Amino acid sequence: MSVDTPDEWFDPEATTFGDRLAGARELAGMTQAELAKRLGVKKKTMDDWENDVRDPRAMRLSMLAGLLNVSLLWLLTGEGDGPGDPGIANSYVRGGRQLMDEIRDISEQMRLASERLARVQEELHEILRDDDAGAA
Repeated sequence: MSVDTPDEWFDPEATTFGDRLAGARELAGMTQAELAKRLGVKKKTMDDWENDVRDPRAMRLSMLAGLLNVSLLWLLTGEGDGPGDPGIANSYVRGGRQLMDEIRDISEQMRLASERLARVQEELHEILRDDDAGAA
C-alpha cells in the first residue's frame, strides 16, 4: 500500500484500486491465494490487480466487493462503504444481498455456459451428420 499513516489508509486521493483491494483482503483475513481461489482466478492475476498492473472485469469487481464486504463504489473510488479502520480486527460476514448478487452472477455464468454448450453440441451434430452422409 502506498500510504504509511493509518488515518490516510483509505483516503480516496491517497490510495489506488490495488491498495484498497489488498487492504480489504487483509482485513477480511484472506491471503491472495484464498481470494483468488474463491474468485476462480490465478494468484498471479490477484497480484496484478493489487499492484495495479491490470484491472478486473466488471463481473469480478462485483464478486470482489461481495467477498470483501465493501461497496463497489468504495473499491473503485475509495468513497462509500469500506471495510473499516485497518487498526481494528474485522471479521467477515456476508449479508443476504451479497449472497444474492453472487447467486445471480453464478446463474448468469451458468446460463451463458449452457448456451455455449448447446451451440457446440449442435455444431458437432452437424459435422457428424455431414460425415455420415459423405460415407453413405
